[in-house]
Formats: sequence, C-alpha cells, structure tokens
Amino acid sequence: MSLLEVRNLHTHFISHDLNNNQRVAKGLNGVTFDVDKSEVVGIVGETGAGKSLTAMSIMGLLQPPARVVEGSVTFDGNELIGLSAEDLNRIRGTELTMIVQSPLTSLDPLSRVGKQLVRAQREHRDIPKEEAWTAGIQTMTTVGIPDPERRMRAWPHELSGGMAQRVLIALALINGPRLIIADEPTTGLDVTVQAQILDLLRDLVRDREMGAMIITHDLGVVAHYCTRICVMFAGSIIETGPVREVFNNPRHPYTQALISSTPKRIAEQGYGQIGGPPPNLYALPQGCHYRDRCAKAADICHQTPPLQNAGGGHQARCHFAVDDATATPTVTHG
Repeated sequence: MSLLEVRNLHTHFISHDLNNNQRVAKGLNGVTFDVDKSEVVGIVGETGAGKSLTAMSIMGLLQPPARVVEGSVTFDGNELIGLSAEDLNRIRGTELTMIVQSPLTSLDPLSRVGKQLVRAQREHRDIPKEEAWTAGIQTMTTVGIPDPERRMRAWPHELSGGMAQRVLIALALINGPRLIIADEPTTGLDVTVQAQILDLLRDLVRDREMGAMIITHDLGVVAHYCTRICVMFAGSIIETGPVREVFNNPRHPYTQALISSTPKRIAEQGYGQIGGPPPNLYALPQGCHYRDRCAKAADICHQTPPLQNAGGGHQARCHFAVDDATATPTVTHG
C-alpha cells in the first residue's frame, strides 16, 4: 500500500447560467496515481491541465463551484473524500501538508514569523508556547535559515523571496508530516535560490522517509528532482512512469511535444511545437482529448484510449503508445 493513493478522481465545476441551466466544467477526469515513502512525484502539464486542482482536491480545499463528484483519495489507508472538516483539519497541517505558490502573499502579513510557527503547532497540539517557540527555531535551522532567533521575530515583508519560501517549508514541516504537496514551490525565485529550495525538499524527503508531490511546469525540475512523473492534459494523466524512462522514451504525442519544446531539445533538434488551445472543459471532445492538436490523430482516436503499459511501470493513454506492427493509423482530424 502506497502512502497516498488517488483513484479515478473526478472534480467538476458545477454552476448555472442566467436561465438556471446547469453548466459543468470537467476539471479532473479520472486521475489515478500513487506516492510512496521516500519518493518525489512530479506533476507536469500546461496551464489549465488540472495540476493545482488535483492538489486542492486531495487536500480537501476546494471552494464552490468545484467539488469532487467521483473517486477516492486514501492517505495511509484512510479515505479522505467525504471526511468532515474537523477530521480533515486533524490530518492537514500535521501528516499531510502543502506548500503553496507566492510565499510573500501566503504568509500572514499581520503576524511575525515566529508567531505563525507557534500557532501552526498549537492549533494541532496542546503544547506550551515556549516549547513551540523552541521547535520553531529548530525547524528554521533545519530548512537553512540563518540566525533563526532573529528571523522568528521578523515580519513577512522583511524577508526575501527565498527566505519566505524557506519559512513556508518550515511551516509545512513543523508538525512532522509524512507527505508534502509543493505547488510551484520556486515560482518567482532566481535560479540559484530555486536550486537551493529544491535540494532542500529532496533531502528532507530522503532523510525523513516522507513522500512528496511537486507540481510544476518546469520539466528541468522534474528531471533533476523527481523519481516519477505524471503528465497531465485536460484533467487526465496521459502518461506516467519513472522519470528517466519517460524522458528517454515518451509514448504519448503530448509528452513528446512537451519534451521537444524544452530549450535543450530545441537547441539539439529544432523547435517542437505543441500548438493549439486547450480543449473546452465544458464540452470535452469524445475519445482522446488531445486528438484535435495531435499530428498522429487517426479514426480510432474518436474512441477513448486505454492506459497502455510500456513496461517498467511506464504507462501512456494513447492508442499507439505501444508499438504494434499491425497498427497503420489513417490520419484524420476533428
């Protein structure tokens, strides 16, 4: 049993127009993946693919009109979907935590850093303020913040972007979680600070035998810091597997286009274009959701493609993911 198991997760945005007709945007469409202890799983895809929505669905942080309509999320064998807010709060911030984007806007601007670290502990545990303060200093030291006693007394606006990001990591770690979800954890940081933050996350996962999900649009981050990758498109995972295998032998045309569009591949092989707008989540096409943008689209792509095994834990949701000598697709579009 994996630490986190997501199975057939469907999250929809359900609203009504001016005539009170129901409108449904299918944000997530059958998302399935695992995260094990001591593992970093990278979730990649273009804007609107469903990466952050997956994290919010797992954490139980959806706001109307979004809601989970089908599927299961189990953490350490316990089902999270359908839990009361009180039960979820006992897990969130303790065993399961999230590092969000934009650290300087995510910290409470009206509270000093130390007060926020103390509050994060005492919301979940009945401990004296002095003990929580000491634990805060120790955690700040763990995440590489110099002069932690002084930083504990600082206001968020007095921190640099990199320092604020380390404080967010300290807040995520303060109660000893077993799984961290990091949503674009290095957005807006310079390259050197990005590497330091990601090195820190990787080392913490290894040393504490935690699990981690890193949500990112940066394939370079996944290549260097993740053990497995999940590629998302239109609310579905269309390819997954060990990072090295997927990068060296991508089986889905969308993954191939993503990788061919990285600066290194452009320099080596010329520009690779993904092309076209994402599909309309209010009216997803029948069959393969990528077919209208796919140069390899064939008649069979009007049928929903299966998740095919390419060996070694590598899977892709494409009719042609596994080489088949008898398959001679007739290219059509629409």
